[in-house]
Amino acid sequence: MRLLVTGGAGYIGSVVTRALLASGHEVEVLDDLSTGHRESVPDSVVFHRLSVHDAARVLTPEAGFDGVLHFAGRIEVAESVARPDLYWDVNVRGSLALLEAIRTARVPRMIFSSTGSMYRGDGDEKLAETARVEPRNPYAASKLVVDLMLAAEATAFGLGATSLRYFNAAGAVGALGERHDPESHLIPIVLQVAAGKRERLQMYGTDYPTPDGTCVRDYIHVADLAAAHVLALEAIEPGRHEVYNLGNGNGYTNMQVVAAAREVTGHPIPVVLAPRRDGDAVITVASSEKAQKDLGWQPAKPDLRDIVADAWAFHTGHR
Repeated sequence: MRLLVTGGAGYIGSVVTRALLASGHEVEVLDDLSTGHRESVPDSVVFHRLSVHDAARVLTPEAGFDGVLHFAGRIEVAESVARPDLYWDVNVRGSLALLEAIRTARVPRMIFSSTGSMYRGDGDEKLAETARVEPRNPYAASKLVVDLMLAAEATAFGLGATSLRYFNAAGAVGALGERHDPESHLIPIVLQVAAGKRERLQMYGTDYPTPDGTCVRDYIHVADLAAAHVLALEAIEPGRHEVYNLGNGNGYTNMQVVAAAREVTGHPIPVVLAPRRDGDAVITVASSEKAQKDLGWQPAKPDLRDIVADAWAFHTGHR
């Protein structure tokens, strides 16, 4: 297929781009480089430095694209609380502009980078696609709005669309790893301490009803996410919007993540305990049974230590 990847210079988008190329697809990347990195895009890939708002300049009827994979967007939860206007503009208005371009260009299929953080996630049960949706911040709300847009677009205009709701993407593939600024994700922050870029880790909340009092999260290797995109692309049906949760189905506490990082890096990684943060869910663990059944997808790297080790190899090599 001839595919456009928005946000293809970012962390997940760049890994997916390479997976698509390895599967024989022709790929072009659109990214404004506000958070992405030009060197993450292969030299063989046509690159468009544009905002997602301007996707119509690339998605023309004459271009002949068979599909779009949409990763472009803002992702920082704290920023979304302080500046929700940015998230309505980029994540919502930008996605609307992209959908309008897709419709005009008669592109038949789209995959959207959604999030599992829109689920309530306070119980012990794994979260299926039917779980209660209750966004706790503008970031998660903006992702839900786009999911709803895609469902309506499929019904009204026949678009084949899939929303992949990731849980906690982590790990690295070679020179492609997390490089957010500022960094807000636990594994790269822990590894920044091990690499000497931070003095200590601030641990928020140690009195949750979990084995060690810290939050529980489901970590999914970025390479496994990429594999799911390739499979989902092949399974899209015209006029249908499907939602798939992507996670390992294994929950790890924040302190278990620290323990794995200590084992991998050999660094003591000092931790400072702090009160809970507003809006943090207690337990969020995915049920990916639907993706396994419909797409034939299985995580190849489910072990937390392997995920941390790949991320550490990236951090030490990149540094």
